[in-house]
Amino acid sequence: MIRIICKKETYTYNAYHMVKAFYPSDTISCRVEEKASHFVSVRFEDDILTVPCHGYPEDDEQQAKKILDRSLYRKLAERTGRQLAWGTLLGVRPAKLAMQKYEAGWDYSKFQGWFQEHYLVSREKTELAWKIAVREKELLDRLDAACGYSLYVGIPFCPSVCSYCSFSSGALSEWRDRVDDYLDALCKELRFIGERSKRKKLDTIYIGGGTPTSLDEQQLERLLECIEKYFPTESLVEYTIEAGRPDSITKGKLKLISEYPVTRISINPQTMQQKTLDRIGRIHTVDDIVETFRLARELGFDNINMDIIAGLPGEGTREMEDTLRQIRELGPDSLTVHSLAIKRAAKMGRAEEKANMGSEIGEMIEAAAKAAAEVNLYPYYLYRQKNIAGNFENVGYAKVDKAGIYNILIMEEKQPVIAAGAGASTKILLREPCVAPGSKKQKMTSIIRIENVKAIDAYINRIDEMIERKGEWLWR
Repeated sequence: MIRIICKKETYTYNAYHMVKAFYPSDTISCRVEEKASHFVSVRFEDDILTVPCHGYPEDDEQQAKKILDRSLYRKLAERTGRQLAWGTLLGVRPAKLAMQKYEAGWDYSKFQGWFQEHYLVSREKTELAWKIAVREKELLDRLDAACGYSLYVGIPFCPSVCSYCSFSSGALSEWRDRVDDYLDALCKELRFIGERSKRKKLDTIYIGGGTPTSLDEQQLERLLECIEKYFPTESLVEYTIEAGRPDSITKGKLKLISEYPVTRISINPQTMQQKTLDRIGRIHTVDDIVETFRLARELGFDNINMDIIAGLPGEGTREMEDTLRQIRELGPDSLTVHSLAIKRAAKMGRAEEKANMGSEIGEMIEAAAKAAAEVNLYPYYLYRQKNIAGNFENVGYAKVDKAGIYNILIMEEKQPVIAAGAGASTKILLREPCVAPGSKKQKMTSIIRIENVKAIDAYINRIDEMIERKGEWLWR
């Protein structure tokens, strides 16, 4: 047990996640003691690290937090003998900082000095963040990010639920009798969004999940027809469907998808190691992945993404390199490399969570970057998650003209993303900052988040409430 004591409530979040990054497998508690003699104390069984109260600007809380972060980071790094690739950065969008500086006219040299000094980020990750920001800017300049919007449609069903997954999804076998009820509610929400958005330009559509292709052909056609009916598709720059798992894909479904203006699909193996697929609850084979990918190519799909995860239990650099070898042979147009993140809602246990927390994750990520470059796939977006193995990141690699625009938009928050479905999160960008509804601290915000309930049955039963939530803010 590691105990953290903070003098102020405002620093508990940063202190907890900083310590967790260095000690991912330990149980950590955090409390506030206003009379504490130090700003932060981290108490181990045999040691205490302290950050004193002096030397921080009292009139600038954000600046004080950054200085405190660096002080605590250096003490933890000295104690463990480790450095974190992303330094003191705890947020999910490190490339967003690079984008802000690039848009402000900074060059790489100026950004590098600032980024490494203020956040203690490694040289490699500093360079990665900058390269991605530059490429993101080039891609976003192709569309009207300020006046357009994107649509997300969530299908929360999967053939089976993977042991590492914490998304709002359910096994199809448990929900088969309610899929049509779900589509009734979803189409009702989509109709409302479409009618409210007639005067706006729709730039991208992303159908995700779950596994959208877990719908049968008739249900999938019903969904695609619904979107076609209520949303203009002639101005789209991208239309993605996560075909996802090969055990949910049929030739009939792929032919159906090809009849609509879909420009990009994902076929996501996560790994090409059969023993790992079995262990994490994927009920398909490596051969299924290969056959499905080749079928999609035969049917004319020319923009196929594949997802893999670094750090799955039982896997090391050797297994990752073999997975990458097999993926190179298939030749996807983009590859998204995730670092394993274990969340509370996932089934995977603590022992498995500890499996790949060390330097080997870094070796696996480096191997993936090298393999991507060898087949002309270059980094175009990046994000991070809490509890991510080794404190690393998720990176998307793509051919020059095959990058996923929606992925960039969701990270950079450059335009509204209107989301429908169970667990879907809508982001409304405001022209003028306002007080977020329900905010206890009355903090000003320029983004309003509208969350749909996660539970499938609750979404079905409360669809009118979900629509009403959006009605207050959607293009008001």
